[in-house]
Amino acid sequence: NKARDYLYITTPYLVPDPGMIEDLIRAAKSGVDVRIITPRHYDKWYVYMVTVSNYGELIRGGVKIYEYVPGFIHQKNLIVDDEMAMCGTINMDFRSFYLHYEDSVLMTGMQPVIDMKADFIETLTKCEEIDIKKWEKRPIRHKMIQAILRIFSPLL
Repeated sequence: NKARDYLYITTPYLVPDPGMIEDLIRAAKSGVDVRIITPRHYDKWYVYMVTVSNYGELIRGGVKIYEYVPGFIHQKNLIVDDEMAMCGTINMDFRSFYLHYEDSVLMTGMQPVIDMKADFIETLTKCEEIDIKKWEKRPIRHKMIQAILRIFSPLL
């Protein structure tokens, strides 16, 4: 909510609650460059399906979504405005936010923040941006599975 220029997120599981989706879209609509990297290759197919189901609303709201193409990416990073970064075990899902005892390191005003931003930019070169047309063209069976799985997303 405090980002002014950019907010970069890398997460293997993008299963945010409605409030988080609203916050990300609000930031994007206010002019913040919001970019999220998720894996193209997944470790849990059902979580990937829910992750993809969240793309549409975020993309329409101005959030840029990228999938890491070479393999599974398990980074859990957040970088804001060259000022703050977090790195740890916290996934962007209900269980990590509310049920598990996840840890993260918060860094402010230090060189690792700039290093993490550089790593994010480098990682983007190995990603494909998902636009709304590509997202809408996913198979109908995927859309049906995703709609059903979204009901259970707080359990994922």
